[in-house]
Amino acid sequence: MESIPEMNSSNSENTSFNNISTATMTTTTTTTISAATSSSPSSSTTPSRYENQKRRDWNTFGQYLKNHRPPLSLSRCSGAHVLEFLRYLDQFGKTKVHTPICPFYGHPNPPAPCPCPLRQAWGSLDALIGRLRAAFEENGGKPEANPFGARAVRLYLREVRDLQSKARGISYEKKKRKRPPQQQIQAPPPPPGAT
Repeated sequence: MESIPEMNSSNSENTSFNNISTATMTTTTTTTISAATSSSPSSSTTPSRYENQKRRDWNTFGQYLKNHRPPLSLSRCSGAHVLEFLRYLDQFGKTKVHTPICPFYGHPNPPAPCPCPLRQAWGSLDALIGRLRAAFEENGGKPEANPFGARAVRLYLREVRDLQSKARGISYEKKKRKRPPQQQIQAPPPPPGAT
């Protein structure tokens, strides 16, 4: 079985997911350069926002594994560890998710404050998992061994989406694509006198 290259800590960079404070994660990890930027060494283009965010998320997950007790290697990481990471991130969330006993349960714009917890929004978690899935494979992981694509992770994201949809009164249905209006080809008018 091939092993996945481990993340080392020779270069330093503060890690973050959205607004996780650097005080929470004071240790630093390696900056992994994406395949897109490393394929052309003479290129001096800056990575896209997506690539930068993917790198920061990957480093944050690596830091999480390093701080895990006992420390985990990436090759031993499973879907259960990914779920543990997502639950850990909830403490930094900014989205109010009402509990079923809250009088504002199901209201998208509650008229008053309530003590319901702040969580990571489903869309943020979904995008995070997508970036980590891609980063895992870019860093030598095999698609079939990708812990970010595990069934348990997909089920968890679906559960979070449904719970937040009900609690916040917001539908997360896929938006239907608008098709451009079709222009009807009109037949040329008949020549004068031809009936």
